[in-house]
Amino acid sequence: MKKTKLIIASAAVALALGGGILWASDHADAPNVKGKSTDITDLYVFQGENTNNLVFVGNVQGLLTPAATGAASFSENTMIEFKIDNSGDNVEDLVIQCVYKAGKMYIYGPVKPANTGTSSTVVGTASVVVPVTPYGTAAITTTSTTGIKAFAGPRDDPFFFDLDQFHKITGGTASGFNNPGTDTFAGTNVLSVVVEVPKSMLNSTGKLGVWLQTKTK
Repeated sequence: MKKTKLIIASAAVALALGGGILWASDHADAPNVKGKSTDITDLYVFQGENTNNLVFVGNVQGLLTPAATGAASFSENTMIEFKIDNSGDNVEDLVIQCVYKAGKMYIYGPVKPANTGTSSTVVGTASVVVPVTPYGTAAITTTSTTGIKAFAGPRDDPFFFDLDQFHKITGGTASGFNNPGTDTFAGTNVLSVVVEVPKSMLNSTGKLGVWLQTKTK
């Protein structure tokens, strides 16, 4: 495992299922993961346009310039894995595993994991397979017969943060953020995997814990 995002705030997770959004973001990491397929930038979980569905978004390789985005790609040696706790014990009960191969993203699950923790094994057969959308083209999505919908490819970085103002605040030269602020990440891109799943597949009574991991072979 190269990196983990862990979210266990029950209120936020309950809000996600009820129509809100659960999110976590992190950019500009240590050199050993920066710019690689293992570098997580964002995790979002929210109710779909179809309110019977929940949408999971995992973004990697942040701060891609438009020039660099065309050459950026997912790695066949990296698994992007959403972990879902539906029992409140902070241990994954289900996983959604995203594995890239030869220009396509193979989505497995949601399914009970073969093992929990930092080691993972691909479980079963792919629930849906979607071609990776090339940079600058219309989004390609695929929907399975079970109602799972998926997308994989470059997207504009959705996270807004005024980094320069943050540095002024931590440096003691400013007392707070401006309104409006300056979006430090404007014009940069990420590689994104989006999986929309019927809520009935998540075996939840209303609260979920969700975290995202990337793992290399």
